[in-house]
Amino acid sequence: MTKSFFLLSFLMGAVVLSSNYLVQFPINYYGLNEILTYGAFSYPIAFLITDLANRSYGKKAANNIVYFGFILGITFTILFSTDFADLISIRIAIGSGVAFLSAQLLDVQIFDNLRKKRWFIAPITSSTIGSTVDTFLFFSISFYATGISWLTLALGDLAVKIFVALIMLIPFRLLLKTFKPI
Repeated sequence: MTKSFFLLSFLMGAVVLSSNYLVQFPINYYGLNEILTYGAFSYPIAFLITDLANRSYGKKAANNIVYFGFILGITFTILFSTDFADLISIRIAIGSGVAFLSAQLLDVQIFDNLRKKRWFIAPITSSTIGSTVDTFLFFSISFYATGISWLTLALGDLAVKIFVALIMLIPFRLLLKTFKPI
């Protein structure tokens, strides 16, 4: 498990870093700039990582990957994408940390409670609820009272996150064959 643990933790940190960077850029096509950022497409991968770890190694290991990924992700974010002269950049780092920990730990708990149901129930339920909590915590902490239409962005991001979570069921199912469920 050690090699897989570090790989999943590193991937988690990379997802957090890329999502924190990409959330700063609205999609400027088809009038989506007020409702969607690029971060919505990368962040649901964090739930895939957590759910695979939970299914394969159990709740405790999944929580450890969340904590390790959190430390890596926030460290990467502070080092590589936080402009300390820009208040929004600092708020993004704080919002990301609070939202990530809350949503991922909630995801682990929900997944663990539903693990004995059909294979798709736990990942889709935990990812949907986790994405909702993450989205509203992140956007409210990062962009409230900044003049950015954070609620509209949050709703657009959430819709994409739920859509991507549905798509992530495919690699989840395929990767289950490479891991032994506990």
